[in-house]
Amino acid sequence: MKNYVLTVFSKAGEKLLDESFTAKNDDEAKSIGEKRLEEENYSENTHRCVTDDARLILFHR
Repeated sequence: MKNYVLTVFSKAGEKLLDESFTAKNDDEAKSIGEKRLEEENYSENTHRCVTDDARLILFHR
């Protein structure tokens, strides 16, 4: 399992969500991140999901 961090920002740059989770691979992490964004109604906010080694796997601006 790999560690990932999902972060969401407001238009003013304030962090709205900053949470870590684990997944088997990048595809699963992207799916988990997208689901979490939908649950919190943050899909249209600026967000990113990165791996432990800082690879960007999900981004929206």
